[in-house]
Amino acid sequence: MRRGITATALVAALALAATACGSDDETGSKSSGELSGTVTWWDTSSVGSEDKVFKKLAEGFEKKHPKVDVKYVNVPFGEAQNKFKNAAQAGDGAPDVIRSEVAWTPDFANLGYLAPLDGTAALKNQDDFLKQAVASTKYEDKTYAVPQVIDSMGIFYNKKMFAEAGVEAPANLADLKTVAKKIKDKTGKTGLYLRGDDPYYFLSFLYGEGGDMVDAGSKSVTIDKPEGVKAFKAVKALVDDGTAKTDASDGWENMMQAFKNGDVAMMINGPWAVADTLTGKEFTDKGNLGVAPVPAGSAAQGAPQGGHNLAVYAGSKNLDASYAFVEYMTSVDSQATAAGELNLLPTRTSAYAKKEAVDSEIVGFFKPVVETAVERPWIPEGGSLFEPLRIEYTKVLTGQTTPEKAAKATGDSYRKLLEGWK
Repeated sequence: MRRGITATALVAALALAATACGSDDETGSKSSGELSGTVTWWDTSSVGSEDKVFKKLAEGFEKKHPKVDVKYVNVPFGEAQNKFKNAAQAGDGAPDVIRSEVAWTPDFANLGYLAPLDGTAALKNQDDFLKQAVASTKYEDKTYAVPQVIDSMGIFYNKKMFAEAGVEAPANLADLKTVAKKIKDKTGKTGLYLRGDDPYYFLSFLYGEGGDMVDAGSKSVTIDKPEGVKAFKAVKALVDDGTAKTDASDGWENMMQAFKNGDVAMMINGPWAVADTLTGKEFTDKGNLGVAPVPAGSAAQGAPQGGHNLAVYAGSKNLDASYAFVEYMTSVDSQATAAGELNLLPTRTSAYAKKEAVDSEIVGFFKPVVETAVERPWIPEGGSLFEPLRIEYTKVLTGQTTPEKAAKATGDSYRKLLEGWK
């Protein structure tokens, strides 16, 4: 496996070169016992909903540490991974702290771009974190991030539309087709919006047929096995028979608007979408939003484990303040605030006992879903597995290729990416 420069070497090189990265102002100091300096934070949360809450939380850290200036920067999620890599490689412009999607963490760590956190203030009360959340923060027996939120997926549905059609949440794909047909007959609306430009939304169908992208334990590619072909066939059938509408681009916006405006009765999504969903005209009455487990396939019912971690850049000029900031943003109180205001799931066990989490119906629903979610492969190439899959997934949904060819093409791409894998 190709390695990047080690974190220790990177820090040393940056120090020798006195490169301006991370905080652009004064270097932080704790010599007086008080944190100071600048911490630049790249937040990748949703603009217009999540970002407001996280920015407010960051301001709370500044009140606690008045000599620390937190430079809040919201970076679009789709751009953040490559933007961070480019800045870290160049040694110029990387933030002190980044909100990293779980699959990015082992990738960044493998490249030497993250500071190890074991033994630092960032990892306060480690035993309080959910084990499945901690799994994505490890790389080669070291900890390179702290879990901030954990999530999975469910099927969101319009309760009024369901009542009009006389249907209940579908338990499996056969139910999904039946429900969609009744909704179409009664309301004239399409049953499901299936996002077609993001393969993350395909994973529940893949797991439902008993498949997976890879098997990291045996270093085997599994996407092109019969289960993968069945999954591609399953999503294609949903579009072909009119159960679902889809897209090849702008999938998030198209899906959210269709569901919020009542053009479709269902969408597959996660807790990160709740705040945005409730801004739609169909959900001025919050009680109209229903959430149920994703429909099971022929073999199982499963949804992917997702979430976000906070990681510290190895070349930060203000490591002490950065560690403290990460600890603050992942604390019980901060996670409880996110649960109460955004319905995001905490990664700390004790946060679930807080009133904000207890009062959130969405958190209550997704907690058992997260506990049984399918873990993704925590390998450096984990995030890179999605682009080959995205290409073929979109082509299947838009009729440009067959499920068999899509599975084979994705598998071939994975074997080129994962050197030495079967």
